[in-house]
Amino acid sequence: MPLHLRIARPVSNLEQSVTRYRNGLGLEEIGRFEDHEGFDGVMLGKPGLDYHLELTYCCTHPIVPTPTPEDLLVFYLTEIDEWRETCLRMLAAGFIEVASFNPYWQYHGCTFEDDDRYRIVLQQAAWG
Repeated sequence: MPLHLRIARPVSNLEQSVTRYRNGLGLEEIGRFEDHEGFDGVMLGKPGLDYHLELTYCCTHPIVPTPTPEDLLVFYLTEIDEWRETCLRMLAAGFIEVASFNPYWQYHGCTFEDDDRYRIVLQQAAWG
């Protein structure tokens, strides 16, 4: 049975987060909903991927995201040029480069943080 992974994150500013993640990671909007029992959301991904990211905002009871420095999304980019370009796109999109809490991620990667303090690691390596 093929599995598809959805990673859902509540955010404090939906449209700003969508723009940052779309531009920084080169993802596409693949779905959107409004006022679904008080929630708005946008799904970002790419056709053919086995995962997508869902960003949500609760209009009726907004929550403050509370990630830890170890709540990570890790993307493996094997090609050095693609990795460098993606790191530059992340900065241009408004992510901030931060030191990794776990030093492992700094050996071959860069860690970025968004406005809600969620972290993304771009690892310049192959998975597996």
